[in-house]
Amino acid sequence: MNDKSFQSSMKELRESTGLNRKEFCEKFEISYRTMTEWKLGHRTAPPYVLRLLAYYVEMQNMLKGKEDLKDE
Repeated sequence: MNDKSFQSSMKELRESTGLNRKEFCEKFEISYRTMTEWKLGHRTAPPYVLRLLAYYVEMQNMLKGKEDLKDE
């Protein structure tokens, strides 16, 4: 994955959580500086990071969907 697609995917994931950058970093225990360096392309994130974050977001969405079904 090239840097641009990583940056785009990371932004998409972050936005899907509804968290701003600072909140996102705190939630996932990523330093804000590191996240900024990934965003600017100064550093490359380990390959597992995006997969791990995507998995978390997917699980949260599934759990939210189950809660929504209970409310109906």
